[in-house]
Amino acid sequence: MKTLEGKTVVIGITGSIAAVETIKLIRQLKRKGANVHATMSPSACKIIHPYAVQYAAHNQVVTGLTGMVEHVALLGTEGSADLLLIAPCTANTIGKIANGIDDTTVTTYAMTALGSGKPVIIVPAMHESMLSHDSVKQNINTLRSQVTFVEPRIAEQRAKLASEEEIVLTVERVLSKGDLEGKRVLVTSGPTAESLDPIRILTSRSSGRTGKAIAYEAFRRRADVTIVHNDNAYLVSQVHVESAAQMIDAVLEELKKGYDIFINTAALSDYTVDRHKEKIKSGQALHLKLKHVPKLTDLVRAQYPRLFIVCFKAETHIDPSELIKCARSIPVDLVVANDVTHGGMGTEDNEIYIVGSGVERYYGHKSFLATKVIDALVARLQTT
Repeated sequence: MKTLEGKTVVIGITGSIAAVETIKLIRQLKRKGANVHATMSPSACKIIHPYAVQYAAHNQVVTGLTGMVEHVALLGTEGSADLLLIAPCTANTIGKIANGIDDTTVTTYAMTALGSGKPVIIVPAMHESMLSHDSVKQNINTLRSQVTFVEPRIAEQRAKLASEEEIVLTVERVLSKGDLEGKRVLVTSGPTAESLDPIRILTSRSSGRTGKAIAYEAFRRRADVTIVHNDNAYLVSQVHVESAAQMIDAVLEELKKGYDIFINTAALSDYTVDRHKEKIKSGQALHLKLKHVPKLTDLVRAQYPRLFIVCFKAETHIDPSELIKCARSIPVDLVVANDVTHGGMGTEDNEIYIVGSGVERYYGHKSFLATKVIDALVARLQTT
């Protein structure tokens, strides 16, 4: 989706070996619709050639300022750019920006952007020992009130450049209209697993794609997001669980912290069993006594009657009118309903009906559907 359509992003590249990753990052920003300009420090030019960056961005790369005063034209008060993204950003450049030192085009662009109130995102990349140095930590802390940081990935004793997805999502968040800013959103996602024994589980075909897509879309719109699941996500807070009971307990405990919106996308098991302490021998007859699991949405609604609640309802072999009727019978703010007879569970695409005061039908990739769910949520919030 062209989430950055009409936006101009300036990328500042400094002398980290991670500079080689910027070509892919620029292309991803352009796929999202952004117009990308670039500036490079002298050290960055020793790692990656400006022509490669120019080829990716389709704009002239600035390696030295000219009479065109490029920094002001782009990032001055009346500049045409919307945001400065410094990726990768070395400890050296972080220190210079924090202390008002300006001796490269990247630092000139940063000083100009900060002085004119343009948003700045910094994506550090360096050896972990450098990131751990007290002076570097102090410089980062000095800048936190002025810029947005995308934290590095710590691996192999290096603070590596964050993933393209994290960086782009942060750019989208900073440049979004922020229609969920100030809202706390709790999302459940994916399947739960009920243990039969130390090896076997009962679970569902849910992939968790929808839940994560919705969590990221809420984050993109500047919500404070927590996701409860048995998976991994970036940028949002996470609570990890396995069983349905663990998810119920985690959600009810988390909600005590104060949330505005609860979105229950998880495919919780409707039944659980008593766990065998040892492996059930293969080949033996097995009779399971299934125990009913309480409905999470019902529990949340009973304990938090004023909470804005969105839930998902999946059925099979059902007429659309009956599916919508079933969705309307659930007393929450929005219901996302779908027939998973031929797809939806574990797939990348889905067909959904968003049932609120009206009914909207959509088909497409789950990231697209997430935007429609959040659109409907925002519209409903504005009328309540």
